[in-house]
Amino acid sequence: MLWLAGQLLDAHALAAPTVPTQTLAAVRSAAVQALRERYALPGNRVEVKSTPLDLRLRLADCQVPLHATVARYATPESNMTVQVQCPQAGGWTVRVPLQMQLFRQVLVTTRPLLRGDGLHAADLRAEDRDITRLGYGYVDNMDQLTGRTLARSLPAGSVLTPSALGGRLTVRAGDQVQLVARLGGIEVRAAGVALGSGDDGARLRVRNSSSGRVIDAMVSAPGKVVALP
Repeated sequence: MLWLAGQLLDAHALAAPTVPTQTLAAVRSAAVQALRERYALPGNRVEVKSTPLDLRLRLADCQVPLHATVARYATPESNMTVQVQCPQAGGWTVRVPLQMQLFRQVLVTTRPLLRGDGLHAADLRAEDRDITRLGYGYVDNMDQLTGRTLARSLPAGSVLTPSALGGRLTVRAGDQVQLVARLGGIEVRAAGVALGSGDDGARLRVRNSSSGRVIDAMVSAPGKVVALP
């Protein structure tokens, strides 16, 4: 009898239906596609790599199209995270890590230039560069250089950055500025005082008026700076 009961239990286990699971490849594909679409703007070339997700991850099969989103305030970086969701009742949400390269044409010096030099078309050429690795920003349009001089000397082959430019100042030392901090898609604003001067894209120090803390920031517009990570 015990032997017969065991046989019946084994047969029942074999006949029990298995719960269908979502393929991890489909989850990765949705994340990659969302990141490509977010940054596939004119002049951009996007390359995205994904690493295999943990094979122990078990997700119920989604009966509706997967929904992948990039955080609204995310800045392009080498390492990005995309949220993938199964938008059905009782669905699931996972965060998929990705590696991204975002190429666009930026201006690079053709010869050594000295502080105070004016900038002319012959001094610069356009090159494809991965802007996720250009932490100090970049300049991609000759129109941005009208009336500008160099704030420091640059060797040949240097990417031209906003902080390397002189001649105009968007924010001056002592100005009251709006300090914006972005983290994980959340934006927080505070009042601050600029401790340095610079044009759009320039890095400077800012004192938070509430906490007194001094942080690194980048000028994004007149009277507005963005906290750097």
